[in-house]
Amino acid sequence: MMQFYKKREFGAFISDSFNFFKLYGKNYFKNYILINGLLLILTVAVVVFGFKEIFGQLIGSNTSGEIYYFERYFSENAGMLIVAGILVFVLFVLLGIVNYLYPVFYLKRITEGAQKIKADEILGDFKRNAGRIAKMCIGMLFIVLPIMMILVGFSYVLMLIIIGFFLMLLVYPTAFNVSAFLMYDYFNTKRGFIESLSYSIRSQFSYPNGNEKSPYWKYWGASIIMFVIMYMITSVFTFIPLFFVYGSLLTSAPNGSFEENPFTGIAGIILFIFYGFSMLASLLLSNLMYINAGLMYYDSRTDLHQKVELEEIETIGINE
Repeated sequence: MMQFYKKREFGAFISDSFNFFKLYGKNYFKNYILINGLLLILTVAVVVFGFKEIFGQLIGSNTSGEIYYFERYFSENAGMLIVAGILVFVLFVLLGIVNYLYPVFYLKRITEGAQKIKADEILGDFKRNAGRIAKMCIGMLFIVLPIMMILVGFSYVLMLIIIGFFLMLLVYPTAFNVSAFLMYDYFNTKRGFIESLSYSIRSQFSYPNGNEKSPYWKYWGASIIMFVIMYMITSVFTFIPLFFVYGSLLTSAPNGSFEENPFTGIAGIILFIFYGFSMLASLLLSNLMYINAGLMYYDSRTDLHQKVELEEIETIGINE
């Protein structure tokens, strides 16, 4: 059994994240697929086929020097594109909610002593917290997202003087950690959204007692490592098809149609199949980042560390 509420150093976040999946991975992903499988398939299919169609129209019109064909395509299919856009937005919202909150509810049950968790139990957590989920979505949309957009936009502007690049390295992992801590705190306590947001920001820079050194750099470093791992694995699915397409461009005899739209034919099919796998791999691997964030959240809850240790000692005494 894994201990969650305890102090961890930088390396422990990485190793314990992988240990979590060694212990609970089979049950975790089984429930994840049962709950989220249909949403994953629908989202990947819609995005892949949608991008294939839109990029095909865009590149075809640009290479022909007739960009108005692309504009006409949008005007003639405005209704369909609006409906498709709404469906994609709804799918992404649902996928985002499940992807973010599934690890939260799963870890919450594990920390409460559960060993084997059923998909129905997690679905029950979603239903019981429907009101809080709705409030969370509103808070994220109107409070957290605008603030993050301002910070990211400011960092992009500063990239003109190089310092923005280093600022981006700080902003992205910190923004991810704040949003993840917010989710964990909001659904592990009875705090309101603003209270949990305040805690998620403060906990990045100091522990509740204020006497220990700042945990910021170990949280930031653990997130960066997870980002790199995720990027390296998913890059395999994106670089292979790109090499295939560029190889086809360089080795095949020019026939006009391929240069007009490289997304048609076998090359285009392979490209978007790999793109779909890349997207699916990113969504699955994101669980590693969310579990890592959960361990960081439990590290920050020093108010519960001693309580959990005492409960474990009492349990040992009873078992003896």
